[in-house]
Amino acid sequence: MSAPRTSYPSAQRAGLVACHACGLVSPLVRTGERQCCARCGATLHVRKPDSIARTYAFLIAAAIMYVPANLLPVMHTSSLLGSQDDTIMSGVVYFWTSGDWPLAVIVFVASILVPMLKLAVLTLLAITAQTGSRWRPLQRTRLYRGIEAIGRWSMLDIFVITLTVALVRFRSLAEITAGPGAVAFGVVVVLTMIASMQFDPRLIWDNIESSGKEHE
Repeated sequence: MSAPRTSYPSAQRAGLVACHACGLVSPLVRTGERQCCARCGATLHVRKPDSIARTYAFLIAAAIMYVPANLLPVMHTSSLLGSQDDTIMSGVVYFWTSGDWPLAVIVFVASILVPMLKLAVLTLLAITAQTGSRWRPLQRTRLYRGIEAIGRWSMLDIFVITLTVALVRFRSLAEITAGPGAVAFGVVVVLTMIASMQFDPRLIWDNIESSGKEHE
């Protein structure tokens, strides 16, 4: 038996618009002129301006920086025995082979797996919103909420690298400096956070008809 078809009210159908700066809901004036928030003076928009284009721009930049972040060394170690450059993956391998597998798993998940998933999910959301897809809007909304929740912990990736440096310093008499990979990695974290902020999740529901197709 099919699920009941329900039409849910929305601010857009009700002729209301929310301020992106302070959240005040105001009646939408459809005169074509710029409308400003009565409380903070910010320009009111039904949707975030150029949301998909801005999301794509930051995603492409993050994807480009993701390559050097994983290929370039994140730290340079100098000791009496010589010098060594370590990438994120070589650090994962080092901790795994030395018996610190919990730390190896944390570094792999926080520094490799999570940024890759964030890029993939945001790309999926942007493509489906741009094409007007009606595919599983509720699940896509939950994906976006998950990405936002992960974004709040994005700086964990940087702390993992800091912890790695601290552990190596503690275990050996060595001088350790950050490499270019650490800078690229920090840029990836910031760009993915901005891309998530630029995406407007309401675009997911704009093409869902009021006949209840969201229940399919």
